[in-house]
Amino acid sequence: MSASSATSLSPRIELRTLPPGSVRFEAPVDHCISVHAGAPSRVSCRLSSARCLTTRGDISVVPVGAYDECVQDDVSEIVDVHLPVALVRTAAEGLGLDPDRAALEPRFGLRDPQIEHLAWALEAEQRAGARGNLLYRESLGVALAVRVLGTYGGPPKSRPPAALSKPQLSRVNEWIEAHLDGDVSLARLARVAGVSEPHFRVLFKRATSMPVHAYVIQRRVERARRLLYRGELSASQVALEAGFSHQSHMARCMRRVLGITPAQVMGRRAKD
Repeated sequence: MSASSATSLSPRIELRTLPPGSVRFEAPVDHCISVHAGAPSRVSCRLSSARCLTTRGDISVVPVGAYDECVQDDVSEIVDVHLPVALVRTAAEGLGLDPDRAALEPRFGLRDPQIEHLAWALEAEQRAGARGNLLYRESLGVALAVRVLGTYGGPPKSRPPAALSKPQLSRVNEWIEAHLDGDVSLARLARVAGVSEPHFRVLFKRATSMPVHAYVIQRRVERARRLLYRGELSASQVALEAGFSHQSHMARCMRRVLGITPAQVMGRRAKD
């Protein structure tokens, strides 16, 4: 695995096809969650005491500085999710763990539907190459790190923090509205609120009852609805102005949030 120099909360996805033979799984810089994505493969690894058949969804956890050596009889397709150290520290603090003591343990052959689901969602984002989804990728990465640490982490350090204050939430809302047409990151929003990244996700959800990425999508949908109703821009232009990757991305989000399509919004304008 290649090293990653990322310091953000955004995980890095690597899609690999491994030929039969000996392979070394290594995590020199980032923690790595490897998920088997292809046909079954007969394999024996250093972290496993027996030869086994690896199937789609089997998970290996390789922390920074750890490695695993495997011999496989068949071609394997792997999705590697590289979790930056800063991201795992963020997850630890969000869980109330001491980030200097919380650690991932090397694991092989795990079956965990939640980890698997998050890995597939990140893979889909990687393949789509969607614009404007940095916040969503970061949120998926934090959720993945929280799941792993929550399963194998240490004892809690302190109680969760309180919610964002009204002035903090007002500043964050104003910044989001001013930057909806671009990438919105957890790091930037945390700076606007004047709190650390680990606390921001928890504080924001307590103040709004919504995850950050869901809130931003809701605001983008509302902006798109207003622009579509005005009828001054095409649907594709509205999608970009509202911060969506493309027109179909806007349509999917609008149906999910409002229960209507862009065409229905424009149709209502015509009736009015």
